[in-house]
Amino acid sequence: MSRKSKNSGAGQAGRIFTNGIIRENPLLVLMIGLCSALAVTTEVVNGIGMGLSMTFVLLMSELVISLFRKLIPNSIRIPIFIIVIAAFTTVIDYVLKAYFPDLSKAMGVFIPLIVVNCIIMGRVESFSSKQPPWSVIPDALGMGLGYTWVLAGIAAIRELLGNGTVLGFEIFPNYQPILFFILPPGGFFVFALFIAMNLAFKKIKTGQDDPDCDSCPAPGCQGCSIGGRKNSQVQNSGVEGGLP
Repeated sequence: MSRKSKNSGAGQAGRIFTNGIIRENPLLVLMIGLCSALAVTTEVVNGIGMGLSMTFVLLMSELVISLFRKLIPNSIRIPIFIIVIAAFTTVIDYVLKAYFPDLSKAMGVFIPLIVVNCIIMGRVESFSSKQPPWSVIPDALGMGLGYTWVLAGIAAIRELLGNGTVLGFEIFPNYQPILFFILPPGGFFVFALFIAMNLAFKKIKTGQDDPDCDSCPAPGCQGCSIGGRKNSQVQNSGVEGGLP
């Protein structure tokens, strides 16, 4: 294999990896798998534990399905996907119960529910069932770590403001906890803040307005697919209607 091919492969793997962490983050961008994300983030250790458990199941499931993708009949692919995901979910569930019983108890039913998590099923169906193993590994790691860092960030804010601690260590002596942040509404509020910050960062980075690009002066803008399609449609309608 030439050096150029190796560099191209490494670059592609890097792009796939960063997609899950930033550009296609499953929580902040795709907004899937939200139930467990909001339920377990009352403490940082729970968020990290849930994120790493999800990453393990996602990585192993994607890898196995990618390896056997050409042998899986299309008509029964979904049941097979669920069986594979359930097998690795059972593994991580028993590992947590054996070695981290407190963490397993704190996360409760949400570890077994990884089986039906939208993130895993979505990536298995749309990506690993169509891609070779060397592509699914960075995808699974990127999506898993992207999920994990958001969980840890949300949990850090909720634990700090709701309990005055981070990872169980007291940060603010004599702090009066704000109960709101450890209740479900607090989870939604902090998650909304993360989405708002992500959108603000994208706006600053791209220098564009919202995805509709209503005020974008550049015809045929390539900044986003929505804007490109919209401007293209406007141009085509202008030509067909005889407008200048």
